[in-house]
Amino acid sequence: MEECCNTKPKKEHSHNHEGHDHDHGHSHDTEGKSAFQMFLPAIVSFVILLGGILLDHVIKPDWFSGWIRLCWYLIAYIPVGWPVLKEAFESIRNGDVFSEFFLMGIATVGAFAIGEYPEGVAVMLFYSVGEVFQAMAVTRAKTNIKTLLDQRPDEVTVIRDGKAQTVKAEKVSIGDVIQLKSGEKLGLDGELLSETASFNTAALTGESKPDTKTKGAVVLAGMINLNTVSQVKVMADYKDSKLSRILEMVQNATAQKAPTELFIRKFAKVYTPIVVFLAIGIALLPYFFVGNYEFRDWLYRALVFLVISCPCALVISIPLGYFGGIGAGSRNGILFKGSNFLDVLATVRQVVMDKTGTLTEGVFKVQEVNFNSDFNKDELLKLINALESNSSHPVATAIHEYAGEVDHSIKLENVEEVAGQGLKATVDGKELLVGNFRLMDAYGIRYDFNPEDIVYTVIAVAYNQKFAGYLTIADEVKADAKQTITELQSLGVTATMLSGDKSSVVQHVAATLGIRNAYGDLLPEDKVNKVKEVKAQKQTVAFVGDGVNDAPVVALSDVGIAMGGLGSDATIETADVVIQDDRPGKIPMAIRIGKQTKKIVWQNIVLAFVVKAIVLILGAGGMATMWEAVFADVGVALLAILNAVRIQRMKF
Repeated sequence: MEECCNTKPKKEHSHNHEGHDHDHGHSHDTEGKSAFQMFLPAIVSFVILLGGILLDHVIKPDWFSGWIRLCWYLIAYIPVGWPVLKEAFESIRNGDVFSEFFLMGIATVGAFAIGEYPEGVAVMLFYSVGEVFQAMAVTRAKTNIKTLLDQRPDEVTVIRDGKAQTVKAEKVSIGDVIQLKSGEKLGLDGELLSETASFNTAALTGESKPDTKTKGAVVLAGMINLNTVSQVKVMADYKDSKLSRILEMVQNATAQKAPTELFIRKFAKVYTPIVVFLAIGIALLPYFFVGNYEFRDWLYRALVFLVISCPCALVISIPLGYFGGIGAGSRNGILFKGSNFLDVLATVRQVVMDKTGTLTEGVFKVQEVNFNSDFNKDELLKLINALESNSSHPVATAIHEYAGEVDHSIKLENVEEVAGQGLKATVDGKELLVGNFRLMDAYGIRYDFNPEDIVYTVIAVAYNQKFAGYLTIADEVKADAKQTITELQSLGVTATMLSGDKSSVVQHVAATLGIRNAYGDLLPEDKVNKVKEVKAQKQTVAFVGDGVNDAPVVALSDVGIAMGGLGSDATIETADVVIQDDRPGKIPMAIRIGKQTKKIVWQNIVLAFVVKAIVLILGAGGMATMWEAVFADVGVALLAILNAVRIQRMKF
């Protein structure tokens, strides 16, 4: 029988998401503030600056000079400059001398020192406006994800002593019964007690198509009841609901940084002190080489150089780009454990997939029962059903559905699972074998036909050392499986299907879907060897499965993608990427999101470096003023942020 799945141990990690995720701490706290409140300091500064410029160049009163003029521009500077200077001081106290706050602080204070008051205020004003836009963009990206996923209501209606009571969701105990009205969201995971109910599962899967559940089905927090009043028995605490875990996973995703992100961080730490020393060199070294050296002119060039060199565009827009990619995935029911996996998916060239539960529905049905006339069909089915009740495999479920209730009067002894082959037990001193034909061969059971002639999955049965016959079981191919393979091929990705199922079934499914590389009759160790062969081609490999049994295979892959995130707690805990609605079509979508995210990140890197390099050269040569410097810093940062936010609006 086929083993399938997806687990890869991950180190525990935590990440503080308060404030901004820029890793260079911002003075703009957007929590609970309106846009007007956030922009108020900049508005005040702008009005006073505008008044100063009018007095300087239009009205030109005699009194507007000396200390009065200095104080006027200082008042304009304080609302936007003081928070930045405060951050610079805090950074220095924490050992980070060369922060962007330090650069902006010395550049603008220097501008005041040489009498360029309006330019000093303007640089800090535009920088602060840029900072608020950046903070708003990051907060919006994070809020979009939180709003999308955190669909749990704070209160629920519980039936206690025959009466409906409204209680806090976190106070509800396991075993309590929740009453769910039409249009209400379910607050906790549970089991449906009503005969049928339809739910909108968009919060979990990205799909708004109604999902009809029957009595006994698992229903999850965040699902919206669409029709009649339903009752749900609570099966998990509020904090342990699937939605809570998903939300935590997405919010922690930024803890796993992409290599590009890590490189930019390291680069900024080296780059910033270098430009500070270069600026000092620009101000002082010309004294030894220039005949008509003017300290004021060269200091101005150095200050322009410092403003331009601020690495804000890179340090902010890159994490925002990755966060946008994670958000885009969440909206489509794809959860990324970290931005590093977006990078990996962008380079995937091989996708290795399980068959059952990934490309097929994983819902088996018995098609044919073919037993030898020497055996009593009904009695043998009872024995098989009793033995298979020890397994949770889909094949066992199919046999149970076909045979009916398990006869508990049957006493099974020495029950044993033979890895990759089936089950073995003793009944009334007689050996019962149920599994594939490898199991028959291993125990020397003879049969007079070729199992490969049967297309469907075959479950062979032997009793008392004699071949009793077989059952055939079939599984349906998922509706979008063929389209998935076509899309993967269009992306230049090769699909390989591995299965413990018999080769004839695997080849039949592969031919239906258009997969060239398909292998059946594989034991777990055979799957490992096949993945090693794929890895030997030196290409990035993704493994896709739907359970928790193929840990060795997943450990070998570069990224593990889990199907069936709604059905397996362990999958959500361990996978790199979780596809929540079981649709294989989300695999190429995840790859496209990864590619687009990486593309946007590199567009921002190139934009920032090219513009800054040009203006840095112009600034060092005295051909760029503070206004060009403002564009090179704040302007490029804003362009990069707008580009990064773009991914949140894309359709994949």
